[in-house]
Amino acid sequence: MSLVILLAVVVLAGAVLSVQAAINGRLGETVGVLRSSLLTFVVGAVSTGLLILFFEPAQAMSLLDVPKWQLTGALFGVVYMMVMVGAVPVVGTAVATVAVIVGQLGMGMGMLIDNFGWLGNPAIELSGSRILAMVCLGVALVFMYRSSRQAG
Repeated sequence: MSLVILLAVVVLAGAVLSVQAAINGRLGETVGVLRSSLLTFVVGAVSTGLLILFFEPAQAMSLLDVPKWQLTGALFGVVYMMVMVGAVPVVGTAVATVAVIVGQLGMGMGMLIDNFGWLGNPAIELSGSRILAMVCLGVALVFMYRSSRQAG
């Protein structure tokens, strides 16, 4: 897959996450944050199970064989889901989504993981343009939050 196609697919996945956040936010208001999150994970688990059953090629290791720290990513997904389900009805989909991106980059976690090659990822040096991008994201979040407060 070419880099351009891969990036387009990633951007599309980001768009789908915003749609998911908006839908789950409404569902969470109706049935509760935990029930909404549970539905998302149950449907996701069943769907993924079927994909594994029919399409996943055999792997050298099973989930029981990998280093246990690699399994903690699933717990972070639960935290993300519950926070988004609770936040979207309060601050809106756009502000919640930008806030997540600021947390990923602006708080430095994504940049630190890249820069130091943590968690087995390739090292990508922190550059001035990356720092400028983080600053721009922070400014974008401030403007988006302020405009949503003025509109409400």
